[in-house]
Amino acid sequence: MPKRHFSLKRTLAVSFIALMLLALAGIGAAVAYLRMPLSLPSDKVDFVIDEGTTMRGIALRIREAGIDVPPEVLIAYARITGTERRIKAGGYEVVRGESLWTLLTRLARGDVTQREITFIEGWNFRQIRAALRRHPDVRQTLDGLDDAAVAAMVGASTSHPEGLFFPDTYLFAVGSSDIDILRRAHRAQQRELADVWGRRHESLPLGSPYEALILASIIEKETGLHTDRERIAGVFINRLRLGMPLQTDPTVIYGLGEVFDGNLRRRDLRADTPWNTYTRRGLPPTPISSPGRASLLAAVQPEPHKFLYFVSRGNGTSAFSETLDTHNRNVGRYQLGRGQTSPPAAPPPGPVDAAPADVPLEGAMPSAESQP
Repeated sequence: MPKRHFSLKRTLAVSFIALMLLALAGIGAAVAYLRMPLSLPSDKVDFVIDEGTTMRGIALRIREAGIDVPPEVLIAYARITGTERRIKAGGYEVVRGESLWTLLTRLARGDVTQREITFIEGWNFRQIRAALRRHPDVRQTLDGLDDAAVAAMVGASTSHPEGLFFPDTYLFAVGSSDIDILRRAHRAQQRELADVWGRRHESLPLGSPYEALILASIIEKETGLHTDRERIAGVFINRLRLGMPLQTDPTVIYGLGEVFDGNLRRRDLRADTPWNTYTRRGLPPTPISSPGRASLLAAVQPEPHKFLYFVSRGNGTSAFSETLDTHNRNVGRYQLGRGQTSPPAAPPPGPVDAAPADVPLEGAMPSAESQP
């Protein structure tokens, strides 16, 4: 009996050891699989996990992207490693040589792939929408919607979205939607505008932050050299105080829209639109571009002076003058001297709807800054 009992104990011990070895071998194989490089169809694979996707949906999305991990295997490993309930939505990138463990860790950390898009200072909203449409990593949701609908979606208080989006470089996860990026740019512009409005000079002829935004958008389009920005702002502030028309070409061009062919003619300045600052006094009803912070600050902190005119020197700088006679001499020196054929500037018109006489009947204007 004792021998038989000893034999049974030894058999059980051997079986237990064998099972342990098999388990360890299985664990070792499982760990080894976790550490093996994933099989990819290319050097880099991108995929997007949408908010609310189930674990099976995630596994299928990864398989559809070309990453050779059976969905059942991925689900099992996600459960074993405890990452199943920690996976975060977003865009992800896997590169050749990375393992399943690396992928699961990245999914649990929410280490999403970052892309970037830049909105340039001075762009109009049409250009911003075009940039969003062109970006391959932006999910398109705005096709078929007009500008007013987009403005409502970002929570704007106006139906005209021009100037409401701060020009900057924005990082985003692959698969982020165009409207999400616009909402971020809108919030950024609101923050910037609130900040600069709190820094404004006293007694400015600007009644609201939105009017400051409108003026800043004009300054953005009119400024060649950044050191002229505050001085140009001062010219427009002086004209507003005196009730003079701003007479700034970029507003006319904006009002013409896609009809503008690159040459601003006298008939264009006679074409009355809400943005024509030759035919209408005061600020236009909306911004004409996306101004950066420097232009926003210039609008509320203009240089104090008595200048009413400025003209481009042709090298990015501008020549400023207090009187029409001096301005006409500057036009002759810097514009007509470069082969332009237009006559000198005329005084600001009396009636609001009178067309200025300092524009050629045909051909390009001397410059956008020759007669603000």
